[in-house]
Amino acid sequence: MNQSPVPDLQHRTVLLDEAVDALALEGARAAGTYVDGTFGRGGHSRLILSKLAPQGRLIAFDKDPQAIATAEQIGDPRFAIVHDSFATMREALAARGIAQVDGILLDLGISSPQVDDASRGFSFRNDGPLDMRMDTTRGISAAEWLATVPELQLEKVIRDYGEERFAFQIAKAIAARRSIEPISSTRQLAAIVANAVKTREKGKDPATRTFQAIRIFINKELEDLEAGLSAAYELLAPGARMSIISFHSLEDRMVKQFLASKAKVEQPDRRLPIRAVDLPQPLMKLISKTKPSDFEVEANARARSAVLRVAERLETTR
Repeated sequence: MNQSPVPDLQHRTVLLDEAVDALALEGARAAGTYVDGTFGRGGHSRLILSKLAPQGRLIAFDKDPQAIATAEQIGDPRFAIVHDSFATMREALAARGIAQVDGILLDLGISSPQVDDASRGFSFRNDGPLDMRMDTTRGISAAEWLATVPELQLEKVIRDYGEERFAFQIAKAIAARRSIEPISSTRQLAAIVANAVKTREKGKDPATRTFQAIRIFINKELEDLEAGLSAAYELLAPGARMSIISFHSLEDRMVKQFLASKAKVEQPDRRLPIRAVDLPQPLMKLISKTKPSDFEVEANARARSAVLRVAERLETTR
């Protein structure tokens, strides 16, 4: 079996050991089938492969062509990469004859190489074309969207996806500027936002929330997460685990509420003559919630907002 290549040193995988350990890859479980829904630069996938038995399998997903290129360097017959969103995992696995899996890992963060590459347009810190697409082979860029989006819709996106209290002012400023010239670069957009935002959160660039909002919208991140959580649950075998890392409150709220909805059930009135065996049973068990250690945050500031939630599918007879 070929050795996996050395991970990309530009990217530090957040909660690497914790997220993989949560899948409980010991004993017979090491021979199972697993999904890494967000390959990124392969930190989690490589660690999973190092723990899998020879007959184990790992199917990874990613939208980013650069991530796909990195994944294709892994010469391991147990590994396969799919160039698509993890929202499509049900269909993609069915095409490979896989109906159930023994664990699914989702790292919902944007990777450091994506942020640090100015040509991708994710960051306001380095000037570059305003693209923001995870998959540069599909869809429209942020610049193209900003050129035509109605002002009211733009305000809603910035408010809802960025949780930005100055969404009205920012949308108005963007609409005014685009009537004069195209908004095509990251620095250009960041400057417009900075001029529209009158107060700033300590230690945070005023453009942070707007860039987050536009990125989430352009890449359909929350829609993919909703579909992906549903698909992941349906694919989990009894006893299989879901290990999910979130990086902002919107996605963490969705994950928390989804897992809670599977772990809690409405119980009937105690006065009704119902046997204990016939009472509604939870579908999942909440295992843990973990945040990065102070040491990890000190070494990698991008880990500071990460939250790892782990849940296990229960055996159900009804």
